Amino acid sequence: MNFQSLFPVTLSNIWHDAKDCSLHDNLKSWLLDPNSLTARLKSHCHQFRVELLGQRIEICQKNEAVALIPSGEKILVREVLLLCDEKPQVFARSLLPLSSLTGAEQALANLGTQSLGQVLFNNPSLERQTIELAEFDATSSVGKLAKQLSLSEQRHLSEQCRPSPEKLWGRRSIFVLENKPLMVAEVFLPGAFAYQQIVNSRHKHA
Repeated sequence: MNFQSLFPVTLSNIWHDAKDCSLHDNLKSWLLDPNSLTARLKSHCHQFRVELLGQRIEICQKNEAVALIPSGEKILVREVLLLCDEKPQVFARSLLPLSSLTGAEQALANLGTQSLGQVLFNNPSLERQTIELAEFDATSSVGKLAKQLSLSEQRHLSEQCRPSPEKLWGRRSIFVLENKPLMVAEVFLPGAFAYQQIVNSRHKHA
């Protein structure tokens, strides 16, 4: 599959405070983990890689604006897939204001297939604000992405891996690096480690 043809996916949705969401324990541990998602994914697989779907400069839209990244601000949008052993685990969409891409942070505009999260968590000045959560159904843009990925991957999956939650869960939060804000949203794709206990429990009760 030509992953780049899927760009841009976008993530239009209503985000909620985590305390307003009822979550399975395993899923909650992934969604609310304040540490590096890249590092956690690496610990669960032999080969981790980032697939760059695309990036471009655009204007921040009202439905994605947050406190430190207002509507109308020029931003660099970056979308990637995080894969473990060639299985897409996470779709990530990052908004990097051009005003934040100055000094050493200019390098964030040219990461290519390098993990943004890995770069962020290696910086001691990093501050992470509140994590917000959202559900995405099959009609959402990321739901349609997941369907395309699943159709492409399905012939390689065992029966045990095929079940997936009816809805996908994602999170977003603002990171502040050297007093410069950026926003990262991540959605766990079907079959992700975050859903594993849900899948296993379904098999037990089948």
